[in-house]
Amino acid sequence: MGDYGRPLEFGYFLVPNTGDPLLETARAADRAGLDLIGVQDHPYQRRYVDTWTLLSMIAAVTERVRVFPDVANLPLRPPAVLAKAAASLDVLSGGRAELGLGAGGFSEAIEAFGGPARSRPEAAGALEEAVSVIRKVWSGERNLRFDGDHYRLKGAKAGPVPAHRMELWLGVGGPRGLALTGRSADGWLPSSAWAAPERLPGLHARIDEAAAGAGRDPADVRRLYNVGGTITDGASEGFLHGPPSQWTDELTDLAVGSGMDTFVLWAEGDQETQIKRFAEEVAPAVREQVARERGR
Repeated sequence: MGDYGRPLEFGYFLVPNTGDPLLETARAADRAGLDLIGVQDHPYQRRYVDTWTLLSMIAAVTERVRVFPDVANLPLRPPAVLAKAAASLDVLSGGRAELGLGAGGFSEAIEAFGGPARSRPEAAGALEEAVSVIRKVWSGERNLRFDGDHYRLKGAKAGPVPAHRMELWLGVGGPRGLALTGRSADGWLPSSAWAAPERLPGLHARIDEAAAGAGRDPADVRRLYNVGGTITDGASEGFLHGPPSQWTDELTDLAVGSGMDTFVLWAEGDQETQIKRFAEEVAPAVREQVARERGR
């Protein structure tokens, strides 16, 4: 584990609060030149609009930014239908959708909303099956068949095919999920709130070991990071709570020292101001500093 040498990308984590100016905030991220907008997926949260509806609207009112669920709630979104929805959004947006996927937390809320009550082993098994189902549905082939403990395909006909090579990113932290990421996923999508920087080496190691065992180059797995914090003009108040120079140094360390390549801002404070500062003051400086570090 270290620097996997991948190109850097920068995104924004949009909290789907019903009363917030969601589409205008998304437009601000697009205008600022960010690469990605991610939206968390908690259908049982009464204060949130539906994630897939919001992602579709964001794609319709923006021009270049890519969109993705951060991460889709598998127990409440059957994988075959989820795969079709994601591929459809990719087609309609001109190739600007990716798919983040998780096994589903908050089991009581999921069950209250009509989803299955799964143990952790069952949730991990369902996630692994879902990855296979999604890949099949994206293939565009006919007579798709899959017989799992949680999901089945019985002669299904896939379509539409995504407009570009759509990536599947897993928001996982357990040993089985990390191994699945290394074997089968295009990216790993943790959050700094539960995967703190000091934990990253051990988590990367599980992904890399599984990737190598499957004959893959570990560098083929994108490493995204939802990072919470605030860009300020004052002195540092801790990790990612301080001026742009601090953010630049800490994100550079995460890239060249801790293997992360895509940073998704989960901001506190005025959102448009944080987006603008992240895009204009932090992202270019990180790219420049990482380029210098790699050049050495």
